[in-house]
Amino acid sequence: MKHLGIEVPVTYAPELDPGFIPLGKFYAAFLESAAQPLDIAVERSNGQVAVYRTRIHATPDMEQADCYYVERIIKTMLWLYGGYKVYISGSEKICEQMRALYCAGGQQDFDFDYMSNVFEHPFEIISCSEVPQEKGDPKAIGRHLDGCRIGFDAGGSDRKVSAVINGEPVFSEEVVWFPKTNSDPDYHYDGIVAALKSAAEHMPRVDAVGVSSAGVYINNRTMNASLFLQVPKDAFDAKVKDIYIRAITDTFGDVPYAVANDGDVSALAGAMNLGENNVLGIAMGTSEAVGYVDTEGRITGWLNELAFVPVDASPAAMRDEWSGDIGCGVKYFSQDAVIKLAPAAGIRLADGLSPAEKLKAVQALMDVPNSPAEAIYRSIGVYLGHALALYHHFYGFKHVLLLGRVMSGRGGDIILDTAKSVLAGEYPEIAGQIFPTLPDEKARRVGQSVAAASLPELRG
Repeated sequence: MKHLGIEVPVTYAPELDPGFIPLGKFYAAFLESAAQPLDIAVERSNGQVAVYRTRIHATPDMEQADCYYVERIIKTMLWLYGGYKVYISGSEKICEQMRALYCAGGQQDFDFDYMSNVFEHPFEIISCSEVPQEKGDPKAIGRHLDGCRIGFDAGGSDRKVSAVINGEPVFSEEVVWFPKTNSDPDYHYDGIVAALKSAAEHMPRVDAVGVSSAGVYINNRTMNASLFLQVPKDAFDAKVKDIYIRAITDTFGDVPYAVANDGDVSALAGAMNLGENNVLGIAMGTSEAVGYVDTEGRITGWLNELAFVPVDASPAAMRDEWSGDIGCGVKYFSQDAVIKLAPAAGIRLADGLSPAEKLKAVQALMDVPNSPAEAIYRSIGVYLGHALALYHHFYGFKHVLLLGRVMSGRGGDIILDTAKSVLAGEYPEIAGQIFPTLPDEKARRVGQSVAAASLPELRG
């Protein structure tokens, strides 16, 4: 495969998406002939800084490839680490090109606007002689199992809740809802309260409540989340920013609570399930929720929104409706991937079905031996094998726990087995360092809500 003058060797291609170009493979091929040093740093409002040191060609014939490469790296850093200030050292020309892309009305307008709003600072790209030093702020998270706890996991297609007593789930429930298409914040509030009350009925008391939810949360407040995509800004500010705080305190009074990004909770679920640290948790459901627990069992404070991190260099890659970008993880590791690949597998999904219902229809086909749906899961497995190698380059994780509705049933087993084959065949140098695994079937679907219950610490 060739892209922007770079020959990209790929052995394993998804059978239903033969044009897929693994972005990590493109990066490796690009760097083989790149010699000029280039440093990039991303800074967050709390002083955290992430640094990436790389190279470009800086020759006229490779100008387009250089620009594409740096833009994809910056986008990856923004959504992996989060930040509003980007420093570039090594090329004033590249810096000018990135400013033209990451600006209001520019190609990466979505990223520019999102980061500005979340971190409440103007977005900047700064040319400098030397990037700032790396600085992290990892924190311990969860694993509190004492008492009677509720864990709530808010997904885009269903909400899950668990009642947990001294670490043992005594009740779990999944309810279909439609938060991403509903503009009334009271719809969301009522659904959250209904779930909390349902779990509370199965315990003698409620000592604490933990929430796992897609989006960005700072001090338990909702800064941005796709679940509330249709809620107008004034209603969002008035009723959504503190929606989980209100739902918990209105229902149970002054009990300890904690709200965390669902990716971080998926990583916590993985660490708790495996009894290990250095875990990347990936929940494949309505979107791709990712979190990371480091070698000390802490969360890093990074954004970890890999749904918006590109994994496919193909110029024909599917476009994400929200961000407007192509080749991003949400279209490869969520129910969107299953729906996207169904026509290529010869499967026609009925009009009028919700995305969750379309996923269920494909999963039902997996009950038939030699079903054409198997090709969908093999293709996602190829995507995953390549993406795990790319993710490992940035995280250095050891374990990967795969969660979420897409990983349920036989399809999840096919995805895992295929991803392992791709890692072994295409990336033998790191295959022995990465250990992807599935929890048991129950934990695949409700593991996050149980882990969420462990988030708050009881008061002494």
